[in-house]
Amino acid sequence: MKNSWKWALGLMVSGLLVLGLMSCSQYEDNESVSLVSKTERISQAWRVQSYSVDSLVVTPLMVGYKETFTKEGSYSFQWELLGGTGSWAFQNGSAEVKITNVNNVTSRTLTILRLETGAFWYYYMDGDVRTEVHLIPQ
Repeated sequence: MKNSWKWALGLMVSGLLVLGLMSCSQYEDNESVSLVSKTERISQAWRVQSYSVDSLVVTPLMVGYKETFTKEGSYSFQWELLGGTGSWAFQNGSAEVKITNVNNVTSRTLTILRLETGAFWYYYMDGDVRTEVHLIPQ
């Protein structure tokens, strides 16, 4: 009898631990826990799935927009005739990505909403204007 109580208690604690881990995510819109590192997840070529500026969806205008992040910290974007290269790094406990030296001029901080192998969602602020970008692998 004593062993069955221990077994049942162990099963309950294990279940609560798994449930707690699955509900815990650093990013607001993440759905699950991943064993793949954040650097591995972000390091790929991405294309736009959704693009909005202050809640106005402008996705059709962004067809062909691509961003690439490498494990070594290189960043590039390409859209029509515009393009640029720079570097990236996680900051604020990996809650943000700082992109710097794009064409030796700009710097931008992306706040991560979701970062999975198949989805990278972020937003950035330009003054009072919020731009939200949902990317999927190219």
